[in-house]
Parts: sequence; C-alpha cells; structure tokens
Amino acid sequence: MAAFEYEALDSDGRAIKGVMEGDGERRVRVLLREKGFIPIKVAPIEKERAERRAFRWQTGLKTAELSLLTRQFATLVRAGLPIEESLQALTEQSESARARKILAAVRTKVREGQPLAGALGDFPGSFPPLYRHLVEAGEQSGKLPVILERLADYTEQRQALTQKVWVAFLYPALVTIVAVAIVGGLLVYVVPQIAQVFVDSGAPLPWATRALIAISHIAKEGGVAWPIGFLAILVAGRLFLRKRERRIAWQRLLLRVPLLGRLIRGLNAARLASTLGILTSSGIPLLLALETAMQVVTNLPMQMAVEEARQEVREGGSLARSLGRAKLFPPLVIHLISSGEASGSLDTMLSRAAEAQTRELEGFVTALTSLIEPVLILVMGGMVLFIVLAILLPIFDMNQLIK
Repeated sequence: MAAFEYEALDSDGRAIKGVMEGDGERRVRVLLREKGFIPIKVAPIEKERAERRAFRWQTGLKTAELSLLTRQFATLVRAGLPIEESLQALTEQSESARARKILAAVRTKVREGQPLAGALGDFPGSFPPLYRHLVEAGEQSGKLPVILERLADYTEQRQALTQKVWVAFLYPALVTIVAVAIVGGLLVYVVPQIAQVFVDSGAPLPWATRALIAISHIAKEGGVAWPIGFLAILVAGRLFLRKRERRIAWQRLLLRVPLLGRLIRGLNAARLASTLGILTSSGIPLLLALETAMQVVTNLPMQMAVEEARQEVREGGSLARSLGRAKLFPPLVIHLISSGEASGSLDTMLSRAAEAQTRELEGFVTALTSLIEPVLILVMGGMVLFIVLAILLPIFDMNQLIK
C-alpha cells in the first residue's frame, strides 16, 4: 500500500486534511466515504513532495521535531513493536503535517521491502547522513533499539546545546535592539524640537550640543535610507560570500576574533567529537565516520582540517596529529583523541572530549553573556548621559546669562 494525502469535508462541511494508506487513489476515496467524509483531493505522497510541498519555504524536519520523533521511535522499538507499526504510531502521534507526510512516505517504503535506512535516504532534507548511517549500522548489527536511543540522546544534546547558545545571546540582542530604538526615537523626534529652541535663542552652543544636533540631523534626514542601506549591506555581503574562497577567508578571519573565535571553535569541536564518538561506538569505520562528521562542522577552515585528517588517516596517519597541526581545535580535544588512539579506546575518549568541550562551552557562554550585559548597560547609559548633558548644558549657560 502507498501513502496518500487527502483533502475532504466532514459531516459539518468543514475542510480537513490528513494522510491515509491504501492500495490506490480510488480505495482511499472509498475509505474516506466510509468514514463519512466527502473527498475533494487525493494524491500520492512522493519523496520530494513530502519534504517541500507541506511548507514551501522549509525543507524537511526541524531539529526539534527530529529529536522528539527519534526519542519516541526509540521507545516504541525498544518496547518490541515492529518498525512498520512504530512508524504508523509516530504518524498518528505527530502534530506536524510535514512530519506526518514524511513518516507516512517512509512507512510506505518500508512496507514495500526497503530497509529503514534506505527509506530514510529518500528524505535527505529530514534525515542527515549521520542519522542514516547509524540506522543502517543498527539494522545490520541487530541493535537498532540501542542505536536509536543513542541517536535520540545525540539529537537532544545537540538541540539543547544550540538552544543554550541562542538563548544566552537573546537577552543582550533584545536589550541592544530596544536601546537603539529608544535612542533613535530621541534623536529623530525629541532632540530636533529642543534644538530648535537653542538655535532660535542665538546663544553660542557647547560642542556636545552642536554634535548632538548634527547627529540628530543626520538620523532624521536619513529616514528610510538607514534600513535600506543596512539591507543593502547584508545583500552585498551575501553576494560577496557566494564564492567558497571568500567564505573561507571570512570564516578564517572570524576564528581570529578573540571571543567569537573561541566560541566558534568550541561549538564545532563539540559537534565533531560528539558525532565521531557516536559513530565509532556504533561500529562505523573511522574513515566513514570522519566523512559523515565533517558535515556537522559549519566553519569551512575547520571542515577542511577534518578532510585533511581523513586523508592522513586513510594513509595510516594519526587523527590527533593531523587535527593538531591545523591549530584550530582546542588542545583538550586533541589530547583526548591522541590518548584514545594510543589506548585503542578512541570512541570512549571522543565521548569524553565531547562532554568536556560541551561543559567548557556552556561555561564560556555563561561568562561571556554575564560580561556583555553590564557592558551594554554602560554603553547605553553613556549614550543617554551624553544626550542629557548636551541638552542641559545650554540651559545652564542661559541661566548664567540671566543672572
């Protein structure tokens, strides 16, 4: 049976959408009528449509959706349910139309005799290579429940780490946006009215007041040119970075920025160690594990360093020595990998490196955001103080003249 997506009317005349399996489009229409629905549209779910047509601006499952589905899938398979029934339960359980369509299509492929990894391979936008390789290893070794639980842990940890980084910088970003909006409002609407009074008085103005009036004039006259200019800079930047060589140079420059570079190195090193650890512990060869893990490294210079390490390992070289030669990965990760290679417990040391790097990254992000918040307060307070002094100084001078 194949999976079909349908649109129908219920007994109250309300439009409903869903996914149903059947031997054909006609059979699905019959099943819908038996349920009291009036079918309007019935169409088979194809692998590309399942990923793209549900939401045209998105492709595949979100990380949070994949994490939740993997945990539920692992629980069902661990409980002894066949893969086909587990996928059916996930399809019925999911609240996302996109997820239901993809899961129904995967179940159809499994019912047709494809292995689970092969069925997932039809949806690369939803299930990355790491996911598919681990599922394939679990099917071949007969340890699919264990592998799925490891995948669930991995996806949840990765999602949690990403959320912690974003949430940590969310508050400073919001404070900055609000402060810029307030200062911009003062410069555009409040300062010009007060400045006009000073200009009409004919009295000499302090330098701070003259500077504030000039800044206010620029901000007001600019109008919509400021956001347009900002968007133009963003578009120009994206166009400039389309070429891989320029992206490499730009990302290499970011690695040299003191605090930002450490954050990028730590985040990518944690992802690499965690991915390599779960792949090698699942019995996947190191060369294939490196090829897969390389895709989770978002920084191109670090990704190139992993590719060079893979080539050296293929020729019989040391992974730790090659990664250390690039001088892009934290020394702790390099030392733990070297220890794992020497002791023959590379998978264990990679897992420890991932845990240590994650803890260090979380501590660094917490300390960094704790430092950013007071700096933002001082900067914004200084800007407001400058505006207040620039307004009050002419008033003080006028009072002195009156006396």
